[in-house]
Amino acid sequence: MLKKYWYLIVPSVILVGCSGCSDSKEENTPSKEVESELTLSQSSLSFDAETGEKTFVVKANKGWDVLSSVDWVNLSPSKGGNGETSVKVTVDENDTEQERETNIQVRVQDLVRDLTIRQGKGFVPDYVPKGYQLVWNDEFNETALADGKHPLPNSDWWFETGNQGWGNNEPQNYVDKVAGNDTVAQIKNGKLYITAHKLETPYEGSDYISARMNTSQSWLYGYFEMKAKLPGGKGTWAAFWMMPKNYKEWPLDGEIDILEYVGYRPDVVQTSIHTEAYNHKINTEKTATQGIQGAETKYHVYGLKWTEDEIIGYVDGIEYFSFKNDKKNNKETWPFNQPFYIKLNLAIGGDWGGLHGIDDTIFPVDYIIDYVRVYQKQQ
Repeated sequence: MLKKYWYLIVPSVILVGCSGCSDSKEENTPSKEVESELTLSQSSLSFDAETGEKTFVVKANKGWDVLSSVDWVNLSPSKGGNGETSVKVTVDENDTEQERETNIQVRVQDLVRDLTIRQGKGFVPDYVPKGYQLVWNDEFNETALADGKHPLPNSDWWFETGNQGWGNNEPQNYVDKVAGNDTVAQIKNGKLYITAHKLETPYEGSDYISARMNTSQSWLYGYFEMKAKLPGGKGTWAAFWMMPKNYKEWPLDGEIDILEYVGYRPDVVQTSIHTEAYNHKINTEKTATQGIQGAETKYHVYGLKWTEDEIIGYVDGIEYFSFKNDKKNNKETWPFNQPFYIKLNLAIGGDWGGLHGIDDTIFPVDYIIDYVRVYQKQQ
């Protein structure tokens, strides 16, 4: 009986052991990775110059994401998973003189598909007075120079720096930081961005930094124009203005404010002149305001015509300010018979900009300038 049981038990043990060996080999066999699959419903989308919205479909077998490298194209959603997903493409209005194009990339791991976005050029109104021709301009299209240096500052612009209050008790420090973190002036997407920052650690005693840029050239008379989107929020004070090349004393030597904009008063722009006889310190300033729609969300054109007879301020071709030469040959009332240069700056706070305080939640905040142009009358 013992021998019989032995022969019965041994085969069972052998069978159990072999079964265990077979399972072990199957568990150690690596699973084959699923190959990525990604298709788009189309390879391009075309838009006219107006704000627009279209969709395309992403079909993938894994998680994917989509990326736009320009600020005028917005995508929603920006990521998805297995299956088909409709992606909404929204483009901002193209108010430039050129058509524009960009590629967006949809990616599944290392697999990439491109979709081209094209937009037609916008209608560009011409507000330049008849008989005037372009003599100087900066379109802010050059993002990098051939030698690898930053395009700002250059021979056209120089930075005015410091934190001495600038005559208006302004708390910001104007710096010339054009690269890296807390950049205050940079060119991107064909625009100049002047950016004000609220600092975690004060710089030279200032909690805020920004930029104040001046042209190297100066002009006697002309039509001066800027296209820009203005910064919003309590505490901002953006300006496009002019000062005399041979400045010695304010306000005797004069000041021309083509545009000033304070963030606590949305959609109201202002033009002013300052002289010894007419200035805000003695409440005789010559100034005017104009309401516009979307000063902070759309680009508007700010212009000023300066002749030997008068100074006229415009927004989008609408005249809203005028100051005439009294012809008395008196510098106290008309110091505007000498060359002036252009200034661009974004102040924070101060006697006017900070009249209702500073909202620290708005930072960083941008003053975005498409171009600055100078025209003079043909002889």
